[in-house]
Amino acid sequence: MDGGPQYNPRTVEEVFRDFKGRRAGMIKALTTDVEEFYQQCDPEKENLCLYGFPNELWEVNLPAEEVPPELPEPALGINFARDGMQEKDWLSLVAVHSDAWLLAVAFYFGARFGFDKADRKRLFNMINDLPTIFEVVTGAAKKQVKEKSSVSNHSSNKSKSNSKVRGSESAKYLKGGQPKDEEEGLDEVDEEEHGDTLCGACGENYASDEFWICCDICEKWFHGKCVKITPARAEHIKQYKCPSCSNKRARP
Repeated sequence: MDGGPQYNPRTVEEVFRDFKGRRAGMIKALTTDVEEFYQQCDPEKENLCLYGFPNELWEVNLPAEEVPPELPEPALGINFARDGMQEKDWLSLVAVHSDAWLLAVAFYFGARFGFDKADRKRLFNMINDLPTIFEVVTGAAKKQVKEKSSVSNHSSNKSKSNSKVRGSESAKYLKGGQPKDEEEGLDEVDEEEHGDTLCGACGENYASDEFWICCDICEKWFHGKCVKITPARAEHIKQYKCPSCSNKRARP
């Protein structure tokens, strides 16, 4: 496993950064890099695990040989179930086990470096403010936001063509020298309507100063930077497919 140099986070903030980095890597494996992840999880191979690293990389590999291992180990043998389930169900299963592993690693560090009750509670609250990998992969977090806001946000029921590229309008206004009070008004409306929306790649919240784009197939929203789409490029896309939808094909 080569996820960069080993280090031991010793404070709550450092453990949380470690958690976020590993989480981001595993979300990439299960969303934007899902085709590559699927291919690497060959059921003909030995027991394989999905690892996330603090530098936001991921890897499918055999478990550590040393006993006991340096860190808690992820779920073993994720590749064996791949062809016996629907792909989305298999990815959801891997996501659940990934969430459990991330918590195990974070609280392993907490125990190792003597976090007290207040530290453990603060660490859990920081982690709990983020959607789980399972919620990101299945879109459950987005559905919860939709249900919560369906009554209050009638104005968000725009035509798909008008709302396809989120943030592009405000970005154009900002570049075009719109008066400051009008810019602020646009940002306030944008934040009010979409503030709880989560990126389908990294799981982070929407912010009005960032460029977002919506997949026309799965209807998930993504940071432009996460899927390598710029506002200029988006202007010429008639139907946008996210990496996950673009890579979908019939599974045996």
